[in-house]
Amino acid sequence: MPHTNPFTFGALALDEAFTNREAELRELGRDLRNGQDVLIYAPRRYGKSSLVLRAAQRAIRSGVLVGYCDLMRTPTKERLAAALAKTIYSDLETAAGQAIERATRLFRGLRITPTMEVDPIDASLRFVFHAGRRRAAIDDTIEALLALPGQIAAERGRRAALVFDEFQEIVTIDRQYPNLMRAVFQEQPEVAHVYLGSKRHVLERIFDDANEPFWRSAKRLEIGPIPAAEFARFLRRRFEETEKAIDDDALARLLEATGGHPYGTQELAYFLWELVPTGHFARLADVETALAQVLRSEHNHFAKLWDDAPHAQRLVMLALAEEPTGSLYSADYAERHDLPPKPALQRAIGALVTKEIAARDAERAYRIVEPFFADWLRDEQDAVGLRDELRGR
Repeated sequence: MPHTNPFTFGALALDEAFTNREAELRELGRDLRNGQDVLIYAPRRYGKSSLVLRAAQRAIRSGVLVGYCDLMRTPTKERLAAALAKTIYSDLETAAGQAIERATRLFRGLRITPTMEVDPIDASLRFVFHAGRRRAAIDDTIEALLALPGQIAAERGRRAALVFDEFQEIVTIDRQYPNLMRAVFQEQPEVAHVYLGSKRHVLERIFDDANEPFWRSAKRLEIGPIPAAEFARFLRRRFEETEKAIDDDALARLLEATGGHPYGTQELAYFLWELVPTGHFARLADVETALAQVLRSEHNHFAKLWDDAPHAQRLVMLALAEEPTGSLYSADYAERHDLPPKPALQRAIGALVTKEIAARDAERAYRIVEPFFADWLRDEQDAVGLRDELRGR
């Protein structure tokens, strides 16, 4: 029976597709068991959700009650209440009894009682909250829902953990909700609150501002690229498990192209694996072919990044694609790359960092961090002359 491609991108990397990060898993596992609040920051597509869900699987096996709520899917207060009710009922509540009876008993003290619907496909319960005439009623309801994990943990004599994915979205629901949440959470020592986020500038306002309620309230765990040695072992093993192999030069080139970016490495490995017949080695030329396929696959995404960027940001993107630098504001660098004056340059690099197109690396050098975007920019520059386009030629 033919093997399926062992590499995964675009979806959560769980089970065999999960790539190491054992140190982070052990640390986060201890935090979940200890009731420690944790802020987990990583740029988009760095695998933070996969990491937390993997740690949650282990914590559940050790007896921790774990609930998960994705705030990207809760743009309104009513949807937030519904998501909280769903995770509390499905993940945390373990009492016996019929589904409707259990849910009615669990949520009977809420200011707004949810409408409960049985999913005809899997017989699970869905919860719907309708806005009342008094807007304060939904705030009171959400406050009561946030308090329930602590009550359930205390009643069961168990530790609990509540995970909020894309936590920075809470301020778009209501700017006062961090105050409400912090007031509830600081009275829940038996509950670990895990905050995941990808927008550093928003998270820094929430957790680093001494005037904000979450100031210094959570341990920090920042997720970076996966070290090359760890990824190399993973890639080699996945090829071998599917009766293929990758030689040293190809492996080195693949990791050079991705810089250990989790999503990008899995994506390039996926295309590479498809090129190699069973029983054969992936060679250096195969990596270059796979990279060209990735760039074609991502062309529309990269073209939109370019089209949406103002003139100054485009100049900076081209400069960093050609030459990452720790001296962005030096006169020599600016002259070599036709960069705008310093005020405009500062605004441009700030915007690119906020959009997670560029960032500073461990050596404090600015570089393009969007996977494969630097390769695309260089190729497009060679093919159609992007810099000449900016000069109006």
